[in-house]
Amino acid sequence: MDFTPTEEQSAVRELAGEIFGDLSTHQRLTAVGTETDTELWKALCGAGLPAAVEETGLLGLVLALEEQGRTTAQVPFAASCVYGVLAMAAHGSGEQRDRLLPGLRDGTAVATGAFPARGGVRASADGGPTGELTGVVPVVPWLRDATHVLVPDEDGALWWIRVGAPGAVTTEPVETTAPWSAGRLTLSGARGERVGGPGPGAYEDVLATARTAFAGLQAGVCAGSLARAVEHTNTREQFGRPLATNQAVQLRAADAYMETEAIRVTSYEAAWRRDRALPYRAHALTAAWWASEAGRRVVHTGQHLHGGLGADLEHPVYRHFLWGRQLDAYLGCAAELLEELGGLIVEGNGPYGEEGVA
Repeated sequence: MDFTPTEEQSAVRELAGEIFGDLSTHQRLTAVGTETDTELWKALCGAGLPAAVEETGLLGLVLALEEQGRTTAQVPFAASCVYGVLAMAAHGSGEQRDRLLPGLRDGTAVATGAFPARGGVRASADGGPTGELTGVVPVVPWLRDATHVLVPDEDGALWWIRVGAPGAVTTEPVETTAPWSAGRLTLSGARGERVGGPGPGAYEDVLATARTAFAGLQAGVCAGSLARAVEHTNTREQFGRPLATNQAVQLRAADAYMETEAIRVTSYEAAWRRDRALPYRAHALTAAWWASEAGRRVVHTGQHLHGGLGADLEHPVYRHFLWGRQLDAYLGCAAELLEELGGLIVEGNGPYGEEGVA
């Protein structure tokens, strides 16, 4: 394995870092509140970052999402790239790709996903390319910004639904731990078009892609939280010396650093494998488990090392705490992910489940 970014991937990471660093500031985030930063989204799309994902692959997206996580930028970048660009590029028909990808690339169309499937959506279809969907998804991230939603039905088939189409009710906003412009999706005979085959194969692939991408986002959130904690403990003095000289502080920061690196390297591995068309479901579950289990500890550490300031709802580190806790449970909490990984290993009769490789 070689996780060294290509020239194109490095360029995407640097460009994303510049845009997020310049525009996703504490002052702008305070002004935006819980809404999406539409100007930042326009800047990202104008720079061609969503379009670049097709070329740089999932690893390129993970590198860019790390930069988003460092600044907790409030844009639907991860959702639209995972559930829109990558999902459609991998599983859409030729006609669907020609029709839908241009809008997803330039940001005039924004996608999100009703993931993971909870069995709440039923589809009535005769085996053709379209069907009618009925059911309720209580929380869909970035739904209030989306023009389209990728919805799995109870059988694992994927459906592409236009927000605002007859039968799709999306006017109920839901506030989540992190400000992800979420909403409640109610489908009453909503017309959808199938993406991928009738079985669960496409759903499992998109879910693994999402888990990998959001693990990369969590790596950035944790890195940003830790960077703020390091800066604070190096400048804040107690009893005439910086807090960072306290051994207990150093040990907690070191543990947080190692766990952040574990999230990062496992997400890199899963993304690298997907980009090379290698089996990666178990690797995606491993990355997601680290993002949940370790990510929760890291953002708690970042908050605790700020002392009383960490409890200030207006302090920047508190955003990292909220994002880390949101990502801790999104797409499965640690216990659920571990159970799923164990089942995959047992079914595959090998150390990495269906892959059967060490």
